[in-house]
Amino acid sequence: MARNRPGDDIYARPLRRLFIAIICVVLVALILLWRIDNPRAERIRAALVDRVVPNVEWALAPVTWAGRLIQDFEGYARVYDQNQELRRELQQMKAWREAAIQLEQENARLLDLNSVRLSPELTYVTGVVLTDSGSPFRRSVLLNIGGDDGIRDGWAAMDGLGLVGRISGVGARTARVLLLTDGNSRVPVTIQPSGKRAILAGDTTAVPALDFVENPEDVRAGDRIVTSGDGGVFPPDLAVGQVVRGADGRLRVRLSADTSRLEFLRVLRTRQAADIGTTGQLLPPAPGPQQGPPAPADAPDTGSAVNGG
Repeated sequence: MARNRPGDDIYARPLRRLFIAIICVVLVALILLWRIDNPRAERIRAALVDRVVPNVEWALAPVTWAGRLIQDFEGYARVYDQNQELRRELQQMKAWREAAIQLEQENARLLDLNSVRLSPELTYVTGVVLTDSGSPFRRSVLLNIGGDDGIRDGWAAMDGLGLVGRISGVGARTARVLLLTDGNSRVPVTIQPSGKRAILAGDTTAVPALDFVENPEDVRAGDRIVTSGDGGVFPPDLAVGQVVRGADGRLRVRLSADTSRLEFLRVLRTRQAADIGTTGQLLPPAPGPQQGPPAPADAPDTGSAVNGG
């Protein structure tokens, strides 16, 4: 392996020391020049800056580019944070929008419930629907009102559009409503304007059937269905729905009430018929056999006098 000649080290070291010394002297001179508060020194500094700085702008370009890149990155970071905040606010606004829509629908149902026109003789109790039966063979809902509120079996229940069903079970604080679409529901109704009577029979579908219709050919689609009041279970003239013709050709009723979306129900208080305790109040006594010839019209009623005496 070749070695450096001793002469190279002899000349290189002094030259490096001399170069470093010259650099230090120049730097000290520049510092002193920049620190001197003198008009002549100020002119020298200005001339030096005018001479040197424009010629080294290319050297400052990477530094300027790096500074702009850092600023842009910080700006992108701020934009990203703002975007995430806007996304969170948008999710909150969607949740509030859904809540507002539900409140609007609930308010509309309450307004419909309040706008139902009933007979002045009927009073009612309003309840909230807690749950439904959830069975494909039974159609009923549970209300948050019961015997403590005076609810009785058989009373009619309506929503804001029409008849829904009747009370079919009462607890202390809850009551079950058997819907018109239940298979056990049978309601006597009147078809208007013809005035024909029929039975609305539930069959677990959304459009219950009309049975025992007299002269079905006189009934047309679109005829109005109301309760007839027969049997004393329901008050008369409660809105039920409209007649439609099913795919099987049977007469059916499209209910006015939306039984799939029940939230509030109005239970109508129905007056109970007076109980007849004895048969004497039901039928008058048969007249007894008459003895002797009939009394003249102007003769006094001796039998009444005797009975009265």
